[in-house]
Parts: sequence; structure tokens; C-alpha cells
Amino acid sequence: MRELFPPLEPYATRKLQVQAPHELYVEECGNPHGVPVVFVHGGPGGGCTPDNRRFFDPARYRIVLFDQRGCGRSRPHAELVHNTTQALVEDMERIRDALGIERWLVFGGSWGSTLSLVYAESHPQRVLGLILRGIFLVTAAELNWFYQDGIQHVFPDHFEDFVTPIPEAERADLIHAYYKRLTSDDPDTRRHAAEVWSLFEARCSTLLPSASVVDHFSDPDVAMAIARIECHYFVHDCFLAPDQIIRDASVIRDIPGVIVQGRYDMVCPAIAAWQLHKAWPKAQFRLVPDAGHASSEPGICSALVEATDEFAGLLSVR
Repeated sequence: MRELFPPLEPYATRKLQVQAPHELYVEECGNPHGVPVVFVHGGPGGGCTPDNRRFFDPARYRIVLFDQRGCGRSRPHAELVHNTTQALVEDMERIRDALGIERWLVFGGSWGSTLSLVYAESHPQRVLGLILRGIFLVTAAELNWFYQDGIQHVFPDHFEDFVTPIPEAERADLIHAYYKRLTSDDPDTRRHAAEVWSLFEARCSTLLPSASVVDHFSDPDVAMAIARIECHYFVHDCFLAPDQIIRDASVIRDIPGVIVQGRYDMVCPAIAAWQLHKAWPKAQFRLVPDAGHASSEPGICSALVEATDEFAGLLSVR
């Protein structure tokens, strides 16, 4: 079983001005002359954490992390204006160009897998390979499963806590009901909705309860960014056409990839990863038998580190 590499600090950080009012936080770690890799965090709105640097061998990788619009150390915090999937794809290109990188390995999980796929399908010539975890394809079935009708059969207690703040008259569309509250003019209304939304996701993210995951998602700033930005994206179908990712999968057919998926992922059920594998057969499909959704779970973490080591060996000899 592989574990994360030791903790490390960035050797360079910068603030990158993109479309107003947004400013992105970008950092580089590891070997400045190593294989370039970009870490694409989840959410949307999740932001990066120090442990995200540790999936990569710092002797062999030039590790690029950035906080997407409105979250983490990017500013303004929890901002929804000009916050779309297409804008985030453009941001990734701005970062790549600013850092003088011609091509890079793209690593993303959960929503990060979505954005990584859209980026790769938009700019395949810039992608050395893809390492993806907890696949989310932005289908109506996936959103309905987690936020309306499905997850309550596995987590009835947590789902009840999620539904309780919403009046019965609004419960036929919980995403829009939460969007109304998360965009309210009243800060207390926004805060409470964000806390409940984020806690619900945290509780359902691991095979076994994880206090560290719950604590992270319960941080007020993290909760506000995750809840507001996720809900904003979901009411707009993540600004993608129906089945766009699978429709355009032929664009990435020759890009090498690894798909890591927890068998018991309740946030992003395994069917999406299986569908992606069928549409992109060149990608290796690694189903972790004893894991849920979170990258911190031992089996998921081990599979991701193994994948980055394999790609380091493959790409360093090119």
C-alpha cells in the first residue's frame, strides 16, 4: 500500500489576474525541471490543501496547484460572477502559458475529474496524460442521485439533516431551494445553508466516517465556497451540454490515462467511471474495492500515488 510523499512547501507562488473580479492563487512545488503536472481540485469550490502536493514524487515532478475562481486563496471568496466551466478551462491555459509549460500531466478528482476532462477535450495537444479519480460526468442522474432521490437509501440520517432546513413545499427541487438560500441577501441564511450543504457532502464522502474530512468541510470559509459555487454550477448543469464529456471523448482517445474509482463511492457512483472507461478504452480502469469517494482513503490514495509514479517513469524517458 502506497502512502503520500513527505510534506513539502512551494518554491514559488503567484497571484494571477484573470477575468475581473477574479485573482487566482498559483503555486509550484517539487523539481522545477521535472515533469509538469497540474493538480485540479474538486468541488467546484473546494480549493487546494497542503496534502494535495504529496501525490507526486517531488524529485521527478514540477507540481502546479491552483485554487479555482472564488475558493481557497483565490479572490474574491465564494464569488459567482464570471465563474463558469469555460472560464476555468481558460484559466488553466493562462496558468500553463504564464509558467512557460508546453504540455503537462493533468490530475483531478471528483469535480476535478470533470474539469480535467473538459480541459483535455478542449486542448488535447496540451495534455501528456490524465489521472482521474471519482468520476463526475454532470448528468441529471448523478445530480438527482445525490441531491434529490437515491442517496437517502444509504444515508437516510444524513439526508434527513440535509432536507430539514427546506420547507416541504420546496423539497421537490432541493438544489434550487438551496441556491435560493445560498444567494440570499441575508448572511445568516447563506451561512446556515452552506454549513448544512457542506456537512452533508463530507458525511457521505468516505466509506467509514472520517472526522478529518468532516472538520475540513465544516470550516466556515470552506463550507461557504463549496456550497455556493457547487450549487451555482449545478443549477446551470455546470455550463455543459447534455452528455458533453462522453460525446467528445473521442478527442482524448489517444491520450494515456488512469481512472481510479472507489467501489462504494456514494458521491460519484462508479457507473460514471465505467461509462468513461467504455468511451475511452485506452485509459486504465482501477476500481478500489474498499473505498468511497475521498482521495484520503487508503486504497484511493495508494492507487493515485502508484499512477503518478508510473507516469513519472513513462514521461521522463520521452
